[in-house]
Amino acid sequence: MSDKVIITCAVTGSIHTPTMSPHLPVTPDQIAEEALAAAEAGAAIVHLHARDPETGRPTPSPEVFMQFLPRIKQGCDAVINISTGGSHVMSLEERLAAAVRAEPEMTSLNMGSMNFNFAPVADRYADWTHEWERDYLRASSNAIFRNTFDDIEQIIRTLGDGFGTRFEFECYDVGHLYNLAHFLDRGLVRPPLFVQTIFGILGGIGADVDHLVHMRRTADKLFGDGYAWSVFAAGRHQMEFCTHGMLMGANVRVGLEDSLYIRRGELATSNAAQVRKIRRIVEEAGRSVATPAEAREMLGLKGGDRVAF
Repeated sequence: MSDKVIITCAVTGSIHTPTMSPHLPVTPDQIAEEALAAAEAGAAIVHLHARDPETGRPTPSPEVFMQFLPRIKQGCDAVINISTGGSHVMSLEERLAAAVRAEPEMTSLNMGSMNFNFAPVADRYADWTHEWERDYLRASSNAIFRNTFDDIEQIIRTLGDGFGTRFEFECYDVGHLYNLAHFLDRGLVRPPLFVQTIFGILGGIGADVDHLVHMRRTADKLFGDGYAWSVFAAGRHQMEFCTHGMLMGANVRVGLEDSLYIRRGELATSNAAQVRKIRRIVEEAGRSVATPAEAREMLGLKGGDRVAF
């Protein structure tokens, strides 16, 4: 177990909507400010989506991304990680567009198609800030988040082979680990792998500590010492699972993409608040927080001087 813990902060995502929290960053300025504050608080990696600045709806637009990516790069040394997950209503080409434009050090890469259902959240609200929100949420119950083997290979070849981008391999179930092993066996990806195991999404593996242990053991069997393990969980499970995982040797991910709360019943006022909380837990457990430079070395990244923004 490395003493160093990489903290990733997922700043806004594509699941939560403006009605759910006044603190969810929407505009490019807000996303940049939240990312910079999270980096100052201790996040070595910032994981980024974009939103329409008028409505808050998730957008794949490279033009919107480019309104905040340069500002974040100029304001901190954190690794900038662009989502290729986008949202369930985007095509693969749309999901890739910003990364193709920006040529980042890292992107996310979902390791399998799945049901990804966040429709039940819509039942918690009667009034909506924007008309699109309720229908967008409810539509997820009848959608498949597509990530076929051909899709995954296209992302690897386009971004990895094309730009030297490396990946946050997002694994929402045990089968996704085996999918990643398939690409490793074919030589399409190489160690060190950054394996992000995800719990508590309706359609993926549940937020149960036994599942956390099983995912860890399976990853050990498949990847040996050729990977860096990271953990996050959705909603109320966020801090509990990050803590369990960290005590087992994992890196961690927090942020308003994954949970809007800082503790039960209390909205987080910022991404940085969640980063500060998990940092305290990490340090009180006797581990230390990795700097961006250390994260780059651990994950074999190309460096912030080799991006296109």
